[in-house]
Order: sequence, then structure tokens, then C-alpha cells
Amino acid sequence: MLIFVLVTLIVLYPLYFILIGAFSDPNLVSRGEVWLYPKGLNFDGFERIFSNGYIWTGYRNTIVYAALGTAISVALTITAAYALARKDLIGRNVIMFAITFTMFFSGGLIPTYLLVRELGMVNTMWALVLLPAVSVYQLIIARTFIQATIPEELFEAASIDGCNHTTFFFRMVLPLSQAIIAVIVLFNVVFHWNSYFPALIYLRDRELQPLQLVLREILIQSQSSDMSGGYFEDTAEQQKLAESIKYGMVIVASLPMLVLYPFLQKYFVKGVMIGSIKG
Repeated sequence: MLIFVLVTLIVLYPLYFILIGAFSDPNLVSRGEVWLYPKGLNFDGFERIFSNGYIWTGYRNTIVYAALGTAISVALTITAAYALARKDLIGRNVIMFAITFTMFFSGGLIPTYLLVRELGMVNTMWALVLLPAVSVYQLIIARTFIQATIPEELFEAASIDGCNHTTFFFRMVLPLSQAIIAVIVLFNVVFHWNSYFPALIYLRDRELQPLQLVLREILIQSQSSDMSGGYFEDTAEQQKLAESIKYGMVIVASLPMLVLYPFLQKYFVKGVMIGSIKG
């Protein structure tokens, strides 16, 4: 029990320290005087973050990308997993090998960018929601789940009554696959919420930028010399604001996920166990 409590404290304290550090005087934080509660209450970091007009645009875009990207990913992953789980699918081993091959080898960034440009998806939201639409790892655990939990005899019994694959999928497979669907939803929501590199590569319009890029821009501006004119007397004050913004950005970006994760943790664990127990 003592070891469990110790491990819990080790895991949770960094998160708690970021929280109290965001509301503390950065000078006190850097001197190691902030341990258990905020000292020298300071809201400059949050004021600068939320004074940026694009912060709410970034939140809106990220929510849209996460919702739409997750919906597309779930639809494609579950349908593909069901097809690949069927023993009567001709060439399913070859198809699965080709899909798995992409986990280890890819064309790289430049060919991918050229393809996205030719498809007309540069500077559009579709570059962010379609490119990562199907994760091979998620496809494997979904296929494994369907094979392990939905017996072939169930389809044979349903087919006797005239049930085809489409009807069987929607009336039997989907209701029995709620656990794996929840896993895929959570994986994709977390991925899209934290994703920034695809947006950095494919988006140019600021109105389309997700939250992570908006926060990145705020941090870069806070560390540039241009921010000091008219606001700060010296570099120390500039650095003080930059430190406050860093802590504040972590809270702003992570709070939604931190609130949701304790309630949905069991689905993450289930998803990991499915992939580890079954091949």
C-alpha cells in the first residue's frame, strides 16, 4: 500500500506542480520556493494567453478536428476490422500484410506532402482528419477484438434467417463492439487534441490553426525581443512572463484531457491489453 501511495505521488506531483506554478511568481518558482501551494499569485501568463484573439479559434478548430477525425477513424477502422476478421475474405492475409507493412515503412514527409498537394488538401482541414484516419495499431486490436468476442457460429445462425453481412455488422457486431469502439474513440480524441505537426506542415491560414499551434505562436512571441517594447523594462521581466506563459499553456492545453482521462482510463487499459494478449 505504501509503495502504491508513493508511486501515485510521484506521478501526480509534476501535474500539481505545473498547476501551482502557473499561478505563482516565476521568480519564486525558479528559486525552488514553490512546493505545496502557490506563492506570489500571478495571472500574467493566463492574461497574455487569453488576450490573444486566436485562442478561442484554436479551441474551436481543435474540437472540430477531434470530433470529425474521430468519427471518420471509427467508421473506417471498425468496418475494415470486421472485413479482415472474416475468414471467408479472399486474400485477407495478403491485405493484412500490406497494411502492417506500412507500420514500419513509409514514403516519408516529402512524398506525402506532394501527394496531399496534388489532392488539393493543402491548407484545408481534410489534411488533418483524413491522413491519420486509419491507424494500423487500432485496426489490429479492433480485428483481434472482433475475432475473439464474436464467434463465427453467430453469423452462421443469423445467415440461416437471411441475414447478410451488412445487417449482421450493424445489428450484431456494432452493439457487441462498444468496448473497442470506445478505445478507438479515446485514442483518436487524444491524438487529434495533441497533434500539431501535421497542421504545421499543411496549414497556412491562421483561421484553420488548432490550439497547439496558437499556443506555440504565443510562446514564441513571448520569447522574442519584439514583445519587450513598451511592456517590459528589461530582459528579466520578459523572461518572467515567458515562464508564466509556459506553465499556463500546459494547463490550457491539457485541462480537457486531464478532466476526461480519470473517467475513461479503463478503456485505455482495455485497448492496451487487447493488443498485448492477442497477436
